[in-house]
Amino acid sequence: MANTAPMQQSSKAQDQNLSTWFVQIGQGSIKLPRFQRHEAWDRGRITSFLNTVIYNLPVGVTLMLEVAGPEQFESRYIVTAEPKHPQPVTRHLLDGQQRLTAFWRAMHNNYAQETYFVYLPAFDQGSAPAEAEMGVRCIPRWLNRQGLRMPRWADDPAQCLQRGLIPISLLRPGDIKTEIETWVTEATRHLQPDDAAPDALAKFRAYVAQQKQIHEQITELRTLVAQFNLPYLSLPASTTKDVALKVFINMNTNSKPLALYDIIVAELENAAGQSLHVLQAKLDEQHPEIGRYGNLSNLVLSTSALLQEKLPNERGMVEMDKKQLLDNWPKLTRGLHRMSRFLAQEGVFDTARLPTNAVLAVIAAAYDHIPEHGDLAAKGERLLRRYLWSSFFTDRYENAAASRAFADFRALKALLLNPGFTEQELASVPVLNRAEFPLADADSLLAAGWPKGMGIRARAILAVTTLLGARDFADDQPASFESVQKREYHHVFPAALLAAAGLEKAGDLALNCALITWKTNRSIGRKDPLAYLQERVQWADEDIVRERLRTHLIDMKDLEKAQYGAASGSLLRARLEPEYQAFLQRRAGLIVAAMQALVDGRAPSLETLWAQPTAAGI
Repeated sequence: MANTAPMQQSSKAQDQNLSTWFVQIGQGSIKLPRFQRHEAWDRGRITSFLNTVIYNLPVGVTLMLEVAGPEQFESRYIVTAEPKHPQPVTRHLLDGQQRLTAFWRAMHNNYAQETYFVYLPAFDQGSAPAEAEMGVRCIPRWLNRQGLRMPRWADDPAQCLQRGLIPISLLRPGDIKTEIETWVTEATRHLQPDDAAPDALAKFRAYVAQQKQIHEQITELRTLVAQFNLPYLSLPASTTKDVALKVFINMNTNSKPLALYDIIVAELENAAGQSLHVLQAKLDEQHPEIGRYGNLSNLVLSTSALLQEKLPNERGMVEMDKKQLLDNWPKLTRGLHRMSRFLAQEGVFDTARLPTNAVLAVIAAAYDHIPEHGDLAAKGERLLRRYLWSSFFTDRYENAAASRAFADFRALKALLLNPGFTEQELASVPVLNRAEFPLADADSLLAAGWPKGMGIRARAILAVTTLLGARDFADDQPASFESVQKREYHHVFPAALLAAAGLEKAGDLALNCALITWKTNRSIGRKDPLAYLQERVQWADEDIVRERLRTHLIDMKDLEKAQYGAASGSLLRARLEPEYQAFLQRRAGLIVAAMQALVDGRAPSLETLWAQPTAAGI
């Protein structure tokens, strides 16, 4: 009889709480193999995971490779977790990097462009709705021209508490009693009464009670975080490299859990005997442009939820009446079609250029209350324009997008059902309430990153230029769905030039980006902006190119000034930096001017924008 190896039981997930994970990461005993991709989660994914933790909901397992002796793979520490006195490595993290990186960094609040808080409605002294729930909030941050981190209130404990916000870093495991006590003291200092004040004793008791309540909330949340179970599977240290890699690949690509859409399809067919797959396929065939803005299944379900006055998220999709979904199908398809047409008219042509997908279902469902033609149609679409661009140029959808989209939709619907609504009533729509959600200013636009990413404000800047036509530098084609598919995100001031001046981090900004065809974006290298344009575009008429640049809100004068020859090092920086900043600030001013028109429901024109003082550099 042939020899056979003994059968081994498959691995079982082992429990481990976040407090233990935190200690091991901090000690450096857990590291990442270098073949792992780098930090990739955006704010939405990070916020979602942190909400999972504070609500103590289950998550999938992580995958570890035990290490005994020399490490099989070159490794690195989790971002920002390099210890001063590292312990020997005992495990490599094969799957779960994004979750543990988000956890570690959020617990230290060391992200440069965002700060995370836990929102506690009980402490919100603003206009918190009755249905407001505890949850994680992400506040975008940026530096203004004075080098101050904005918004300033996010670093002020008292102003944070007034908004119902407690830094999530106060929940990190470990002995941070002093840090918590300091924050609570600063947050409540204004409540401490003077000894001579009337009712000083009563006020002091209220002050102490408030502090106690805050401490209790923080303690409760700290316990939840510390005890939260993040289980793991473990491969023994004897696992060979090739087997470990195969397991890693399988864990990351072959797993496909049952989707919510599949569950709803089954419920619908059981309830009504009709196939949602068939209906959706017909919709896609009739209006393929809808799918340009995202997953068609998600658009169908989220819009259907709003039409039934349900939240446009998983909860609302599960709760909605599946039979009514079928009854609403004609208005659903009509709304989605009109939504895609409206977005194209506004210069947003696909999901890659869409600042936030939270607006899609709101607009599609709102069209159920906007006629096809006439004055009311024009008034309704002007309201939608205000809503759309306000969504792009405020922080409204940086957090809790589904619940905020629901609130905005209900308010928009109320206005549309009252065609005589006035300008004063616009503030009833939360995103249009400038006291609650102020518009972006030039400083925040100057900090917006590269628009190929997921940043709302960065893509909003690009969207303004595509709305204005954004004619290609070389072939003069205006922006359209077809033309933008051939275009690339191009540095106006070349990245290599900025790097040569020591300004590489300043180059990847939305205000330094233009969307142009590939023929005009090759082999740029370290050239002055005008020099590479002359080389790549090979224009015959400078005035024509000047007009093309203006459609991107770029002044050719700024590029003509930017001529540096063979200058390098500090000399190059001294000449380039002020001219580059002037270019960015002029463009930011033009974007702000266009934004003001759009959030007022008007269509800005190039002639008007370029005729104002901002365009002249005044």
